[in-house]
Amino acid sequence: MIRKTNMALVLILLGLLASSISLSPVSAVDWPMFHLNSDHTGFLTQPGDFAPTLWNFNAGKSIKSSPAIMDKTIFFGSDNGIIYALNMEDGTKTWEYKTDGAVVSSPCIFGDVIYIGSGDGYIYALKTSNGELKWKYKTGNAVDSSPTVANGTLYIGSNDNNIYALNTENGNLIWNYKTGKSVKSSPIVFNGTLYVGSDDGVVYAVGAKNGSKIWHYTTGDKIQSSPALFNDTIYVGSDDGKLYAFNSTAGTVAWTYSMGKSVKSSPTIDEINFNLYVGADNGQFSCLDTRNGTHKWSIQTGSAIESTAAISGNRTVFGSNNGKLYVLNKYSGTVEWTYEPGYYIFNAPLISSPAVYGNMSYLGSNDGYFYAVNIEKQSSSTSVWAYYIGGILIIIIVVLIALRMIRTRSKKE
Repeated sequence: MIRKTNMALVLILLGLLASSISLSPVSAVDWPMFHLNSDHTGFLTQPGDFAPTLWNFNAGKSIKSSPAIMDKTIFFGSDNGIIYALNMEDGTKTWEYKTDGAVVSSPCIFGDVIYIGSGDGYIYALKTSNGELKWKYKTGNAVDSSPTVANGTLYIGSNDNNIYALNTENGNLIWNYKTGKSVKSSPIVFNGTLYVGSDDGVVYAVGAKNGSKIWHYTTGDKIQSSPALFNDTIYVGSDDGKLYAFNSTAGTVAWTYSMGKSVKSSPTIDEINFNLYVGADNGQFSCLDTRNGTHKWSIQTGSAIESTAAISGNRTVFGSNNGKLYVLNKYSGTVEWTYEPGYYIFNAPLISSPAVYGNMSYLGSNDGYFYAVNIEKQSSSTSVWAYYIGGILIIIIVVLIALRMIRTRSKKE
């Protein structure tokens, strides 16, 4: 009887332990490169205890930096030189860190450190908890590229034409590799090889440990698009108007697809259905087959697309320079919803790439605001521009009434 009682107690304790584990919040997940991963999906699942609201945050100046997420906090930079950390549930500021140049670079997060570049030429390592500076490294020009962390090393490009490999702990230089022009493209690392594009029009594959060149391929124009990787294939856009697919080992071209105009947007890959999503400067957003470049569908936004798409369930989400956030069915390209914070009159380009957290999408705008919208319920907080439009309409109505009164008096006289 005693043994049976003890066994029952053990089972009860194990059950309680399992329950406590299942009810505990989802632990923090690293965001180690531009748009989260080598597929550029930009999506994380919300933890069960996350209580999102609709909000917007005024950074005061254009936001081209794409956000990164960790532990219910979202991080991004602004043209005012400030790196922000916001509470994702209500948009309140957790901390900010001021640099001496515009922050176009998008952050990556590894462990308890956020890494990001600035227009002042520095690469910064800040503590995610409070924004305290851990270290900074000076390059020879502005840093627009976004960092990647792999195996204790940070990789990033600079407008001084170099690719840098730095020790994540102290910022010490491990190696640098010189290209022909600025490196705005963001690197990825796979199987010991780093892949990145340069404004000299070349795609580079270099050894991640020592920076030795493995292969390179010259396209017809600048490469500001950041490479994506799937099934041993590198996908990247070029300003020559093409989307390229390379064998990651040999650097040979598997296929190309003409987008018709410069491709600054970075490709996003859905591994489930072999779909690749990418935008171009002619306003075309396309879905291609990763295996052979076959065109599946396209939509036309009417304005350049520099934003990189995120994937959320059956949807793909991206911004356009026409000032709209697009939510599409990822299988058919059907537009499910568009969000226009500027209400057409005050529209500003959406160059920042959206990050999706469950059913919420977070992105910055060139209007200086950062927005949290619900793509499932197709709802958002009231933009400040709605009040401006309301004010303008009231002024117009008052002016029209005043003119009418003046005309009426004139007729009586």
